Amino acid sequence: MTTDVPAGIDLAALEDLATRLAVAAGRMIVDERPRLVEASATKSSPTDIVTIMDTRAEDLIRGLVLAERPDDAILGEEGDDQRGTSGITWVVDPIDGTVNYLYDIPAYAVSVAAATGNPKVPGKWQVLAGAVADPALGRVYHAAAGSGAYEHGWDEPTQGPGRTRLAVGCVDALSGALVGTGFGYLPEGRRKQGEMLLEVLPQVRDIRRIGSAALDLCSVACGRLDGFYEAGLNAWDMAAGWLILTEAGGVLTGPQGGPPASAMTVAGNPRLQAQLLAVLDGLG
Repeated sequence: MTTDVPAGIDLAALEDLATRLAVAAGRMIVDERPRLVEASATKSSPTDIVTIMDTRAEDLIRGLVLAERPDDAILGEEGDDQRGTSGITWVVDPIDGTVNYLYDIPAYAVSVAAATGNPKVPGKWQVLAGAVADPALGRVYHAAAGSGAYEHGWDEPTQGPGRTRLAVGCVDALSGALVGTGFGYLPEGRRKQGEMLLEVLPQVRDIRRIGSAALDLCSVACGRLDGFYEAGLNAWDMAAGWLILTEAGGVLTGPQGGPPASAMTVAGNPRLQAQLLAVLDGLG
């Protein structure tokens, strides 16, 4: 990812803030999780749910951003867009993997990223800094453009000695790749994704469906997955994970190698990603 950094922007400060935001929201959704989590609303379909904790976590992040950077814009999954004048937009997914959170399955994340451009238009935005908190494990992944990607316990400082620098895996043959994917919420889209899975599965080592695109991208960044693909992702699903992946040496594109988009996102190390992309492009 080639990133043009606006004059006067301190990337390390943005990375630190993104990390603190993700960790603060992660702590809240764990520490204040109700004994019984219930869906408070649905979005695109009855299976696409939002909980009270989604809204509370996003409100927390919005308040913290406004306290430190009141001129920045905010694009969140659950709330109204907030305009800004600084040229920086915070792209926020308060709980990525809400269904897992609803069922107390420990695979959900908080994703926070600072970007320039218009995150609603593929190819018209760039991520400057981002963080993905894994509340179930008390871990956080983070990156700033041009500075590498790191993982550590969320009680440790962002620039501390306990962090581990991330690097994508070296599997370079699709037949030996462990590949993650996900499914949308609309029935017709799921049917098509199921048909695609039938074509991909025989060509790879195995498939994993974890339930959080942000964690999937971070898993590719640290080599726990070799590749990942999914259709239907929004900017908030991929923003922080995209930067973390690319700073770990990975590649994320859309169809035909274009910018990541709702139509399809495909991740992996450069050699493997090209093979997986070719298979998916061939399936239309």
